[in-house]
Amino acid sequence: KVQLVESGGGSVQAGGSLRLSCATSVATYPTYVMAWFRQAPGKEREGVAAIDSDGSTSYADSVKGRFIISQDSARTTVYLQMNSLKPEDTAMYYCAADGGFRAPTADQALGAPPGWFEEFGSWGQGTQVTVSS
Repeated sequence: KVQLVESGGGSVQAGGSLRLSCATSVATYPTYVMAWFRQAPGKEREGVAAIDSDGSTSYADSVKGRFIISQDSARTTVYLQMNSLKPEDTAMYYCAADGGFRAPTADQALGAPPGWFEEFGSWGQGTQVTVSS
Protein backbone atom coordinates (compact mmCIF):
# COMPACT_ATOMS: atom_id res chain seq x y z
CA LYS A 1 0.00 0.00 0.00
CA VAL A 2 1.09 3.55 -0.72
CA GLN A 3 -0.35 6.80 0.49
CA LEU A 4 -2.39 8.85 -1.97
CA VAL A 5 -3.20 12.52 -1.38
CA GLU A 6 -5.67 14.07 -3.79
CA SER A 7 -6.40 17.73 -4.42
CA GLY A 8 -7.86 20.03 -7.02
CA GLY A 9 -11.56 19.28 -7.06
CA GLY A 10 -14.18 22.00 -7.04
CA SER A 11 -17.08 23.56 -8.88
CA VAL A 12 -16.95 24.91 -12.41
CA GLN A 13 -19.34 25.85 -15.16
CA ALA A 14 -19.77 23.70 -18.23
CA GLY A 15 -16.96 24.26 -20.69
CA GLY A 16 -14.50 25.08 -17.94
CA SER A 17 -11.39 23.26 -16.77
CA LEU A 18 -10.03 21.73 -13.59
CA ARG A 19 -6.82 19.92 -12.74
CA LEU A 20 -6.73 17.15 -10.19
CA SER A 21 -3.50 16.13 -8.48
CA CYS A 22 -2.57 12.98 -6.60
CA ALA A 23 0.66 12.75 -4.67
CA THR A 24 1.95 9.19 -4.36
CA SER A 25 5.08 7.19 -3.68
CA VAL A 26 4.07 4.30 -5.95
CA ALA A 27 6.84 5.12 -8.43
CA THR A 28 9.37 3.69 -6.00
CA TYR A 29 8.30 0.43 -7.62
CA PRO A 30 9.91 -0.22 -11.03
CA THR A 31 6.51 -1.31 -12.36
CA TYR A 32 3.42 0.67 -11.40
CA VAL A 33 0.18 2.16 -12.55
CA MET A 34 -1.68 5.28 -11.47
CA ALA A 35 -5.30 5.85 -12.35
CA TRP A 36 -8.31 8.05 -11.82
CA PHE A 37 -11.80 6.67 -11.24
CA ARG A 38 -15.07 8.50 -10.66
CA GLN A 39 -18.43 7.68 -9.22
CA ALA A 40 -21.57 9.76 -9.40
CA PRO A 41 -24.53 9.19 -7.07
CA GLY A 42 -26.58 6.25 -8.23
CA LYS A 43 -24.09 5.29 -10.93
CA GLU A 44 -21.43 2.63 -11.21
CA ARG A 45 -17.77 3.42 -10.71
CA GLU A 46 -16.04 4.36 -13.96
CA GLY A 47 -12.38 4.19 -14.84
CA VAL A 48 -11.46 7.60 -16.28
CA ALA A 49 -7.75 7.55 -17.13
CA ALA A 50 -4.61 5.65 -16.26
CA ILE A 51 -0.87 5.87 -16.83
CA ASP A 52 1.68 3.14 -16.23
CA SER A 53 5.43 2.90 -15.72
CA ASP A 54 5.97 2.44 -19.46
CA GLY A 55 4.32 5.80 -20.02
CA SER A 56 1.30 4.24 -21.69
CA THR A 57 -2.01 5.94 -21.09
CA SER A 58 -5.60 4.82 -21.35
CA TYR A 59 -8.84 6.80 -21.31
CA ALA A 60 -12.52 6.11 -21.04
CA ASP A 61 -14.35 6.88 -24.28
CA SER A 62 -16.41 9.49 -22.46
CA VAL A 63 -13.35 11.64 -21.73
CA LYS A 64 -11.10 11.06 -24.74
CA GLY A 65 -10.00 14.32 -26.29
CA ARG A 66 -11.00 16.29 -23.17
CA PHE A 67 -8.97 14.83 -20.28
CA ILE A 68 -5.22 14.33 -20.09
CA ILE A 69 -3.42 12.20 -17.52
CA SER A 70 0.23 12.92 -16.83
CA GLN A 71 2.88 12.61 -14.16
CA ASP A 72 5.62 14.95 -13.06
CA SER A 73 9.27 14.25 -13.88
CA ALA A 74 9.90 12.91 -10.39
CA ARG A 75 6.93 10.58 -10.79
CA THR A 76 5.60 11.61 -7.40
CA THR A 77 2.43 13.26 -8.62
CA VAL A 78 -0.15 12.23 -11.19
CA TYR A 79 -2.36 14.88 -12.73
CA LEU A 80 -5.72 14.77 -14.45
CA GLN A 81 -6.27 17.84 -16.60
CA MET A 82 -9.97 18.09 -17.34
CA ASN A 83 -11.05 20.40 -20.15
CA SER A 84 -14.40 21.12 -21.78
CA LEU A 85 -16.14 19.85 -18.69
CA LYS A 86 -19.74 18.73 -18.94
CA PRO A 87 -22.41 18.38 -16.26
CA GLU A 88 -22.18 14.61 -16.71
CA ASP A 89 -18.57 14.79 -15.48
CA THR A 90 -19.90 15.64 -12.03
CA ALA A 91 -18.74 12.93 -9.64
CA MET A 92 -16.40 12.05 -6.83
CA TYR A 93 -13.00 11.42 -8.36
CA TYR A 94 -10.63 8.91 -6.81
CA CYS A 95 -6.94 8.34 -7.34
CA ALA A 96 -5.72 4.74 -7.39
CA ALA A 97 -2.30 3.16 -7.65
CA ASP A 98 -0.55 -0.16 -7.61
CA GLY A 99 3.10 -1.09 -7.82
CA GLY A 100 5.06 -4.28 -8.13
CA PHE A 101 5.35 -7.21 -10.52
CA ARG A 102 1.59 -7.77 -10.68
CA ALA A 103 0.69 -4.11 -11.30
CA PRO A 104 -1.79 -3.85 -14.16
CA THR A 105 -1.14 -1.94 -17.36
CA ALA A 106 -2.97 1.31 -17.97
CA ASP A 107 -5.58 -0.48 -20.09
CA GLN A 108 -6.05 -3.19 -17.49
CA ALA A 109 -6.33 -0.64 -14.69
CA LEU A 110 -9.38 1.05 -16.21
CA GLY A 111 -11.11 -2.30 -16.45
CA ALA A 112 -10.31 -3.36 -12.89
CA PRO A 113 -13.41 -4.60 -11.08
CA PRO A 114 -14.77 -2.47 -8.20
CA GLY A 115 -12.76 -3.09 -5.08
CA TRP A 116 -9.63 -4.34 -6.81
CA PHE A 117 -7.47 -1.33 -6.02
CA GLU A 118 -8.85 -1.14 -2.50
CA GLU A 119 -7.86 -4.75 -1.89
CA PHE A 120 -4.64 -5.15 -3.88
CA GLY A 121 -3.39 -1.59 -4.39
CA SER A 122 -4.08 1.81 -2.92
CA TRP A 123 -7.16 4.04 -3.08
CA GLY A 124 -7.49 7.74 -2.32
CA GLN A 125 -10.06 9.55 -0.24
CA GLY A 126 -11.71 11.21 -3.23
CA THR A 127 -12.22 14.78 -4.38
CA GLN A 128 -15.53 16.20 -5.57
CA VAL A 129 -15.93 17.69 -9.03
CA THR A 130 -19.17 19.54 -9.78
CA VAL A 131 -19.95 20.92 -13.22
CA SER A 132 -22.97 23.20 -13.56
CA SER A 133 -24.82 23.89 -16.79
